[in-house]
Amino acid sequence: MKTIKLKGLDINVGKKNAFAYETPPDLPKAHQSMLFVAKRGMGKTLSCVNLLEKMKYDRIFVVSPSVKSNKELMDRLNLDPDDIEDDVDDISCLERIFAKLDQERDDLEEYESKMEKYKKFNKSMNFNIPLEDDDLLDLYNPITRDFEKPKHRYGGRPPMCAILFDDVVGSMLFTKGIRKLNKLTIYHRHVSPFTKGGALGVSLFFLIQSYKAQAGGISKCIRNNTTSLVLFKSKNEGELKDIQQECSGEISEETFYKMYEYATNEPHSFLFIDFHPKEPKYRFRKYWDQLLIPDEFENENKITEQVKNE
Repeated sequence: MKTIKLKGLDINVGKKNAFAYETPPDLPKAHQSMLFVAKRGMGKTLSCVNLLEKMKYDRIFVVSPSVKSNKELMDRLNLDPDDIEDDVDDISCLERIFAKLDQERDDLEEYESKMEKYKKFNKSMNFNIPLEDDDLLDLYNPITRDFEKPKHRYGGRPPMCAILFDDVVGSMLFTKGIRKLNKLTIYHRHVSPFTKGGALGVSLFFLIQSYKAQAGGISKCIRNNTTSLVLFKSKNEGELKDIQQECSGEISEETFYKMYEYATNEPHSFLFIDFHPKEPKYRFRKYWDQLLIPDEFENENKITEQVKNE
């Protein structure tokens, strides 16, 4: 095959990803649209809470009717009571969450604007440069009677936010409100756009009992926009087949089932599949702490384990 290279038409990806957030090295990227698939009592809520803790989200919204019954577990996330929506038949809950995300965006942009004025203020003090009265008023604190450096509760960085949906399948949110959910999964990285470009964005975590449902379940749109999947032991062969086909571009059918059986062979254990990993080695895991290397399952009868020492 012969190819001809055209000059000046290469793709420029830019210097900065407008939607990137730093996450701990061995953990998934943000933002996520992640599905946890398990029957009741298998540990999907526990595994999700553990991940959210490790991912270090700044603000987590929960849409679930079972928050109170899971209070001890949910308390680990230090939730603001105002960020809990327990009426999953009230589809306006999404609008309330969007308003709070917009407020986080506005607070950050206001802080950045005041910081620019504060820098001008310091420069004016040092070099006797006049400053606009409105700029001075923005920095003046009438209580302390002084000009103060602006403050932001996240230190001037965009907060990393997430929404956890648990026990919502079959609710009005997943029937009458499914269009809003579909739209959210498509543009979740673009929620609350900044004036300067980019967006605050939000990660989504769906805890469900079935990968597919006849009505009131996870839609095809949500499944197609999934970035990661947490799969527990299942007796639904059709469901497993659907998920295997999602991975067919990465590993063979035989290797998938070998990895699945190994990853789910203990109580509450699961197979984690990252469709957009930081590196190829992070694509498959058992629990959060054991990487699964496909070659090991294809070429070896015995799976070898290697502990990473920090």
